[in-house]
Amino acid sequence: MADYSKQWCDINDSDMPYDFDILEEFGKLPKNKYIPIICEGFGFLAIMRDHEDKCLLSFDDHGKIIWEDYDQFMDRYINRNNTFKI
Repeated sequence: MADYSKQWCDINDSDMPYDFDILEEFGKLPKNKYIPIICEGFGFLAIMRDHEDKCLLSFDDHGKIIWEDYDQFMDRYINRNNTFKI
């Protein structure tokens, strides 16, 4: 079964029920910990709270795991799709 985050659904299909909220899951994490959770829409594999309290998303980049800042990812995604305005 495919899972989609609230944030992805809000941007792409607001009528679609979501499976989890990225920021809610992030809020549960202590520093330097992550939760493996997949968002099929955005394509990430995990959510992490780093040592600076930043939210990071994990992606598979051709077999290499990379961590990307949540805010930067969302800004780029929104601007690229130009479908969602805050």
